[in-house]
Amino acid sequence: MKIYRIDKPNDAKTALKLLGSDKGGVAIMSKKMDTHLFVIKDISAGAANILKQDCLSIGAELAVPTGVVTCSKSHYDAILIGTKRQLEFLARKEKAQPFGLKKLAKKLEDFLKESKFKTKIMGIINANDDSFYPGSRYLEKSAVEAIENMIEDGADIIDIGAVSSRPGSEPVTSQEELRRLKPIIDTIKQEKLYDKAIFSIDSYSLEAIAYALESGFSIVNDITGMQNSKLGELAKSYGATYIIMHMQGTPETMQKNPYYDNVILDIDAFFEDRIERALEIGFKIEDLVLDVGIGFGKTLEHNLMLLKNLKHFRHFGCEVLIGASRKSMIHKIVPTPVEERLPGTLAIHLEAIRRGASIVRCHDVKEHKQAIKVYEAIEEGSVL
Repeated sequence: MKIYRIDKPNDAKTALKLLGSDKGGVAIMSKKMDTHLFVIKDISAGAANILKQDCLSIGAELAVPTGVVTCSKSHYDAILIGTKRQLEFLARKEKAQPFGLKKLAKKLEDFLKESKFKTKIMGIINANDDSFYPGSRYLEKSAVEAIENMIEDGADIIDIGAVSSRPGSEPVTSQEELRRLKPIIDTIKQEKLYDKAIFSIDSYSLEAIAYALESGFSIVNDITGMQNSKLGELAKSYGATYIIMHMQGTPETMQKNPYYDNVILDIDAFFEDRIERALEIGFKIEDLVLDVGIGFGKTLEHNLMLLKNLKHFRHFGCEVLIGASRKSMIHKIVPTPVEERLPGTLAIHLEAIRRGASIVRCHDVKEHKQAIKVYEAIEEGSVL
């Protein structure tokens, strides 16, 4: 008899079928391979004691502070631990319990739903002269050449913007923004480049977005997160996908002492509000993409916590976009000029994919294509 340790399979059902397990066993055991951890904030002592007993009865666990049993305080934080199979059963049990546990059951069910998306690369084209990374700045002819190169290098989406959103940047008029964009958009339409890739407009200007959508663009990338509902209504009228990004403050003010009670829960509440707004406009969940906004009103600690727990935001059922390409958080970890931050970018983006992102917004398409292909080959490799 010999033994060796394996990683959790990327596809548990396939691994079990390869082993020769019967159909019923595959369905049961695959859920046992998927372990989940949840932090429950401010759970009442009564709810915690009920949940603790219900967890123990099915083989799951609720980690709680000392004093919960005697109810020495009214509310506590806890960590819920269990396999997918256990938590599905627990959610059914809690629907019959008091103290807000019915609501918790519904949230658990949302978290346990699975939706898989193909990983896509979004190349960045900045049609301005003041974005934080000079290598992403393109004007007119050079922009079109860069777009064609990105498509050849493997970009699925090209994201074009004409207004810098770096910390401290100042807004420009919608007329100036459109002046920068128009020759590039016109050439894309003339050359029918939208037959080769999907085009996204990075803007929160009605005029710029309308011109891009009319010219064949099919994604709106809004760093204000649909603060202006008219942008959503415009995008919906063209059947476009909408990227809702979180930003605290504005580009001019966002890095001046950003603060959150809890960065995960605060941004979750933001997305819940904006998704509700989008659904009222007429969007479907599959038409929406969420971007936590790395570096947009966040400290390094906020950014790291968001990346560490990125999978949390998949519970909405939307695709999750990550955009940390060459950002200053890399410099804050390892002091590095922007031109030398590709290794850090790849590390962040590959981890983000592993933790739930399916769209990667980057400056370096060719390098990302290779890195993602290698990553996917490892993930898809057999464990047996």
